[in-house]
Amino acid sequence: MGLKRWTESLARACARRPWTTVGTWVALLVGAGVLMNTLLGGALTTDNEFYDNSEWRQAQTILDERLGKGDGNLSEMIIVRSQTLTVDDPRYRSQVENMFNGVTALGQDLVLGGVNYYMTGDKSMVSPDRHSTLILISMPKGAEKQIDKVYEVTDPYGAGGTFEVFHTGDASFTEDTTQLAENTMKTGETIGIMVALVVLAIVFGALASAILPIALGVVAIVAALGLTALVGQTMDLTFTITNIITMMGLAVGIDYSLFILSRFREERQRGLDKIEAIAVTGATASKAVVFSGITVMLALGGLVIFPMSIFKTMGIGAELVVFGAVIAAVTLLPALLSLLGDKASSLRIPFVPPPKLEKPGEAAHGFWATTTRAVTKVPVVSLVLAVAILGLAAFQYTDINTGMSGISGIPDDLPAKAGFNVLQKEFHLGFNAPAVVVIDGDADSSSTQAGIASLQSSIESDTAFSGATVALYPDKNLTVVYAAIAGDPMAKPAMEAVARLRADYIPASFQDGDAQALVTGQTAAIIDFNQTTSDYTPIILGVVLLLSFAILTMAFRSVVIPAKAILMNLLSVGASYGLIVLVFQKGVGARVFGFQQVDVIESWLPLFLFALLFGLSMDYHVFLLSRIREHFQQTGDNTGSVSYGLRTTGRLITGAALIMVAVFGGFALGDMTMFQQMGFGLAVAVLLDATLVRCVIVPASMKMLGKYNWYLPKWLQWIPDIGLGERMEEVAQPVSIPRPSIPVGLEAPSVVPVYVKDERPQNWR
Repeated sequence: MGLKRWTESLARACARRPWTTVGTWVALLVGAGVLMNTLLGGALTTDNEFYDNSEWRQAQTILDERLGKGDGNLSEMIIVRSQTLTVDDPRYRSQVENMFNGVTALGQDLVLGGVNYYMTGDKSMVSPDRHSTLILISMPKGAEKQIDKVYEVTDPYGAGGTFEVFHTGDASFTEDTTQLAENTMKTGETIGIMVALVVLAIVFGALASAILPIALGVVAIVAALGLTALVGQTMDLTFTITNIITMMGLAVGIDYSLFILSRFREERQRGLDKIEAIAVTGATASKAVVFSGITVMLALGGLVIFPMSIFKTMGIGAELVVFGAVIAAVTLLPALLSLLGDKASSLRIPFVPPPKLEKPGEAAHGFWATTTRAVTKVPVVSLVLAVAILGLAAFQYTDINTGMSGISGIPDDLPAKAGFNVLQKEFHLGFNAPAVVVIDGDADSSSTQAGIASLQSSIESDTAFSGATVALYPDKNLTVVYAAIAGDPMAKPAMEAVARLRADYIPASFQDGDAQALVTGQTAAIIDFNQTTSDYTPIILGVVLLLSFAILTMAFRSVVIPAKAILMNLLSVGASYGLIVLVFQKGVGARVFGFQQVDVIESWLPLFLFALLFGLSMDYHVFLLSRIREHFQQTGDNTGSVSYGLRTTGRLITGAALIMVAVFGGFALGDMTMFQQMGFGLAVAVLLDATLVRCVIVPASMKMLGKYNWYLPKWLQWIPDIGLGERMEEVAQPVSIPRPSIPVGLEAPSVVPVYVKDERPQNWR
C-alpha cells in the first residue's frame, strides 16, 4: 500500500471511527475558539515592518539610534470653518477654545495635548480668507479606535449652522479606512456564502450536500484563526491576516469538500457500500486534494519570502487556512460522510436534477462532451484563438504604472477624506508626512552647512514641496531636514518630488564634504517598497514555479503536464493583470462596473495576485488532470480521457469558480480602489481560468500532444510513484449484483462494475 494508499487508509480509518474523529475535531475547534478569544487580539498589530536594507530603512535606523525610536504618536487635525465669521470675531474664538478644552479634557489616554491658533498666533493655522482655522492634537498610538469620542465632543459645535467641523489626520484616516475595509470584507463574505449555497445546491441537487462544503470552509477558518493566535505569540502579525484567512478559507474549503463529496456520491452510484465508497474517494479525490493543497501552499509561500511583515502575514495566514482545509477535508469529511451516509444527499432541490453517473457503453452527451468534441476536432484553431484572446488582454500589462492610489483611492464621502479636501482647499496643505532628509556628518562643518543651505533652497523652489525646516543635532553629528509635501504623500507628484530630492537635489548639494544624506518618510518608504517589489518578484516567481514544477512532476509522473500547467496559469494571470490596467488605469469600462479610474495600479497587487491566483488555478488543474490521468491509465485513450475528465469535473469546477467569482466580486463592490482592483483581478482571473483555459486550452493542447502529455524521461523514473490519478482498483468485466438501497436521485446503474486489480505491467504508459 505505502505511499499510494495512505490517503485511502486515512479515509477508511476516519470512516470506521467517525465519532472519535468528530469528537477530536470538536475539541480542536473549542481550543481554537479559546485561543481566538484570549490571544488573537493581542497577537495582531497595525504596524507594517520592513526587513530590507533600503535607503528608507537605513535613514530610519540612523534616526532611531541617535535620537531614540519615535513614540509613534498620531497627529490629528480638527478644521473649524464658518461661512459668516472670521477667526477675529470673539464668538469664533470662544467656539474654538471651548472645543479645544473639551477635546483635551478627554484625558491622556486619548489626547496627549494640542495647540490652536489663539495659543500660538501661528498664521499658518488660519486660511487666507480667515474663515477657517486648525486645531492640532496629538493622540497615543492605538487611540484611533476611540476617535469617535473626539467626534462626540466636536460634532455639537458644528450642528448650529454657523460653524462646520471637519476631521482629518492619522487617527481618523486609520479608523475610517479600517472600518471601510472591514465592511468590504463582510460584504464579500456574505455574498460569497449566499452564492455558494445556491451554486452548490444546483451542482448537487440537494441542500444537505450544499451545506457540508460551507461548514468545512468555516471549520478551516476557525482552525486557522486558532493557529494564528499561537503563531502570533512568536512573531508580529498584522491584522490583515484575518481577512486573508476568511477569503481563502471559503475558497479552498468549499473547493476541496466539493471535489471529495462529489466523488463519494459517484462511488455510491457505482454500487459500492458506504465505507468502501469513502475509501475509494480517499484513494482518489482526497489524494488530489492533498497535492492540490501542497501546490497552493507552495505558491503562497512566495509571499512569506517578501521582506515586509504584511506580505509575510498574508502568506502565513493563507497557508494556515489551506492546511486546515486540507486536513479537515481528508479526516473530518470522511467521518461526517460515514455518519450521514446517503443522507448527505437529502433535502432534494425541486426541478434541479442531481448529477448522474455515466452508464457503461453510454454515449457521452451534454455541454461538456459537446464542448470537448468541438475543441478537439480543431485543436490548433481552438488553441490559437484562446491564447490570442488571453495574450491580447495580457499585452495591456506592458503599460502598467505602479504606485499607491493613496487618498485619491478613498471615497470622498469618508469623513477623514472630506476633512483632507477642506485642508487642501482652505490651507493648501497635505498630511503632516514630510520627506525627511537625514544628514549623517559633522553638522558644524562649512561643507555640511553649505550643503544644507543649498538643499533647503532647492526644496523651497520646488512647488511639490510646501517648505523646509532644519533641525540640528551637532552633538550627535546629525542634521535633519523636513521637506513638507504639498498634497497626498502617496500620490504620483509626491513620488516624483522625492525622486528628484534623491537623484538631483541631494547629490548637487552634498558633492563636497564627507556628509551622507539619506531620505526617509512615508513617501520614501513607498518608493523603496516599489523597488523592493521589483527586486523580489523574479526571485519569488522563480522559486514558486520551480517548486510547483517539481511537485506536479511527482504527482503526474510527467514533465509535460507541469510545464503546460505553469504556462497556462501564467497566461491567465497575465490576462488578469492586463484587464486591471485596461479598466482601472485606462478607464475602459470603469464606469460600467462602478469603479474609480486612477493613475496607478497598487504596487503590491501583481505579486499578491500571482501567489493567490497561481495557487487557486493549480487547484482546478490538479482536479481535472487527476481524472484525465485516471481514465487514461484505464483505457490508454487520450482524447476520450480528456473528454471524460472535463465531463466529470466540469460541473464541479464551474460551480467552484462561480463561488470564487462571487466572493472576490463582493470585495470589488467596496469603495476603496485597492479592494476594487484586488477583487476584480481575482474574479476575472478565476473566470478566465474556468472558461478559456479549462474548456479550450487544456483539451486542445492535450489532443495535440497525445501520449506525449505523459512523457517522463528515463533519468527521472526514480521519482516516487504516489499514484495520483490512478484508481484504487481497475475495472474488469462488470457483473450484475443486487442494487443497494440508495435515495431517489442517486440511482445506481443496472450493471454495477466490480473492481479487480490491474494486471497490466507497472511501467505501462
